[in-house]
Amino acid sequence: MAADESKEAWDALVEGGHVALIRHGNAPGPSLGRGGDPPGFKIDDCRTQRNLDEIGRGQAKALGEAFRTHGVRVDRIQSSPWCRCVETAQLMAVGPVETSWALVPATDRNPNAPAALRTLKEMVANWRGPGTLVLVTHGLTVRAMIGIVPSQAETVVLKPTPGSGSGARVVGRIAAPP
Repeated sequence: MAADESKEAWDALVEGGHVALIRHGNAPGPSLGRGGDPPGFKIDDCRTQRNLDEIGRGQAKALGEAFRTHGVRVDRIQSSPWCRCVETAQLMAVGPVETSWALVPATDRNPNAPAALRTLKEMVANWRGPGTLVLVTHGLTVRAMIGIVPSQAETVVLKPTPGSGSGARVVGRIAAPP
């Protein structure tokens, strides 16, 4: 990833009125083609899910620190209700975390995926700020929205563009913290 792409992305976040689409931090485990969680998954029981490891927790804290260091004003932070996303958002410590089913991936676990994706695109397209909207989600959700599968803990910065198919255009990408 080019350094200017990262600089342009950070500049946009500092400017406000943009969206930071973040894939959750490192959460190892086999991808089973069902959203990456093991059999017996329950949304209300983190013990049944793929969760952040120490690397993922460190990435989440480093993301929050990077937001603060760059002077990004976060007006709202929303997360998929999956534990690895909620924990990433909470460890960033940039504001109170709300959960949203619009950030759940298009898998067999989300039969309302088409409606959720429409809601997500509208949420992004209608964001005006003044600060940044942070959305912590899954690689499959990002792919469904803009055709990119980011690395774990990678940030894709979007400029809301009402009327476009995705509701936004990609400004740049910020690599996962080391």
